[in-house]
Amino acid sequence: MNINDFNFAGKKAIVRVDFNVPLNENGEITDDTRIRGALPTLKKILADGGACIIMSHMGKPKGKVNPKLSLGQIKDAVSKALGVPVAFAPDCAKAADAAAALKMGEALLLENLRYYPEEEGKPVGIDKEDPAYDAAKKEMKERQKEFAKTLASYADCYVMDAFGTAHRKHASTAVIADYFDADNKMLGYLMEKEVKAVDNVLSDIKRPFVAIMGGSKVSSKIGIIENLLGKVDKLILCGGMTYTFSKAHGGEIGNSIVELDKLDVALGVEELAKKNGVELVLGVDSVVCNDYDFASASVKPGADIKVVPSNQIPANYEGLDAGPESRKKFCKALEGAKTILWNGPAGVFECDDFCDGSRAIGDAVAKATAEGAFSLIGGGDSVACCTKFGLTDKVSYISTGGGALLEAIEGKVLPGVAAIKG
Repeated sequence: MNINDFNFAGKKAIVRVDFNVPLNENGEITDDTRIRGALPTLKKILADGGACIIMSHMGKPKGKVNPKLSLGQIKDAVSKALGVPVAFAPDCAKAADAAAALKMGEALLLENLRYYPEEEGKPVGIDKEDPAYDAAKKEMKERQKEFAKTLASYADCYVMDAFGTAHRKHASTAVIADYFDADNKMLGYLMEKEVKAVDNVLSDIKRPFVAIMGGSKVSSKIGIIENLLGKVDKLILCGGMTYTFSKAHGGEIGNSIVELDKLDVALGVEELAKKNGVELVLGVDSVVCNDYDFASASVKPGADIKVVPSNQIPANYEGLDAGPESRKKFCKALEGAKTILWNGPAGVFECDDFCDGSRAIGDAVAKATAEGAFSLIGGGDSVACCTKFGLTDKVSYISTGGGALLEAIEGKVLPGVAAIKG
């Protein structure tokens, strides 16, 4: 069922959203992007004359109640954004009465789904090596089905609108769909937009297609890198993974982050790029520092910051950003691009001393977008970069999902989508 064709009048809709928003020490929302992203779907339900039962997770409570991760903290913010009073059910698995009392035009927010281990469906307190693990896993899967059935019992229809968790077969993102027929389950507006954005990048490619992969580890991105090497014209690799590539060629990288067990993987990426005729773009210089405090995202007093070749980093220094020559190289690679995918920063952008590489990439992506490119930005850090540099309105689409976006681009079927579309 398509949400545009569905009339919610007189119906209670249970909607899986991604309200896993960042909070400060006072429990205040510091970025409401995910709440705003769900509003079109929620408002459509209310405008039709239906009622909303909103469910989400927050953080990783690991199956236990954690007040610091309670969705009750954001109830008022959701109410303000939605424009109607939002009731709160303090136990998502015992909300039948609250759901039954809900009138058309009203909204109910359920407590954190992940307070229950059944949401993720993983056995608790037992190692995979334990002989009893398989039995525990089977039992948990049955409990997950019951949990999903309970959630489904609150409503007449189900809407999946949490792209950020669509790559997980959780009770609320996939299993619950089994308890609704095809005419009463659908993707929300945000999910539809996300799926279309991925399709624009992978199925309707306008060339040149340039992808930018940042971040610290080659290992966490190898699947998507290998998949992209069969699709892109140019691949820019930046961020911490730069130093694994430098080390693979015998470079000196000081204290820079590196995966010593992935040097052969880095060389394999270079070979695959060459085989596929893809221009692999790596940085040549780095901004390095000899005393950076990651905990406070700041340079310690008296620390030295300088620019050196990425393969000649002195001992006790670590690479924290792309240097000026690397920035020029990246920007040059983005000139004339017609399709752009950006996932991961070029450095420790949270600190102003090391944000110039990410800023340069962001500006180049915005420039290419203004000249007609379709640009898809995904992953929390890339989105944060766009926000920090004031580029959110200068790119084509900003994805709300990190892992889900990467798995979709990697070519994997997302359980949250498959549960609706089959």
